[in-house]
Amino acid sequence: MTSISIKTAEDIAGMRIAGKLASEVLDYITPFVKAGITTGELDRLCHEYMTNVQDTIPAPLNYCPPGYTPYPKAICTSVNDVICHGIPGDKVLKSGDVVNLDITVIKNGYHGDTSRMFYVGEPSIMAKRLGDITYECMWLGIAKIKPGAHLGDIGYVIQQHAEKAGYSVVREFCGHGIGKVFHEEPQVLHYGRPGTLERLEAGMIFTVEPMINAGRRDIREMGDGWTIKTKDRSLSAQWEHTVLVTETGYEVLTVSEGTPPPPAFIQQAAAAA
Repeated sequence: MTSISIKTAEDIAGMRIAGKLASEVLDYITPFVKAGITTGELDRLCHEYMTNVQDTIPAPLNYCPPGYTPYPKAICTSVNDVICHGIPGDKVLKSGDVVNLDITVIKNGYHGDTSRMFYVGEPSIMAKRLGDITYECMWLGIAKIKPGAHLGDIGYVIQQHAEKAGYSVVREFCGHGIGKVFHEEPQVLHYGRPGTLERLEAGMIFTVEPMINAGRRDIREMGDGWTIKTKDRSLSAQWEHTVLVTETGYEVLTVSEGTPPPPAFIQQAAAAA
């Protein structure tokens, strides 16, 4: 049994603030995500907004887990066949690109972690469908969260929904516990069997962040030591929220004015409950 920290009321209040701020970075950067901008410029704008406007610290900057080199930028920009951890740089976005922007801020010691998919110009029908299904996967996983449920329940619904659509789930990267530490227990797998793995308890906080590939699930790591791409060069999509297990269900902590609403079927299920 892994030791999963149960957050105090003070922790939860801090995590709500950090989560909202992370989401507000995505609101801020949205109008800039268009053809002609570089991923490096998106990083610069987000970095300045975090440090100058929000007084937050970009958690990825110089983040260095064992076996890695320090991450060199403030955000992750994963374009097209990049699954995750794309390093911002000289890449110019062009019409038809899809890009995931992954933001983690630190405020008063607490981490807020969230990501969204963006379409540059008009996305292809295929890219739009992949983004939509991935968004639904995230929300189906979140909707399973309540005390007494299991982590396997979250992974199972995500895997079922993705594979039914003809897509695959990346196995090597998963959601994670979060608080004063960027990545802590538990690991939140986006595949699995219902009723397995840890039982959820009120006060746990973790991310749900499925990475879904249009092709096969196999990955390849780039020479920079961070960027992960689909092995078959197919498109990949990801959405991410940080979620609190409440006494009765869940609360999404990474919400702000510009956060896209849950899919209609999630809202209807919540209204019926």
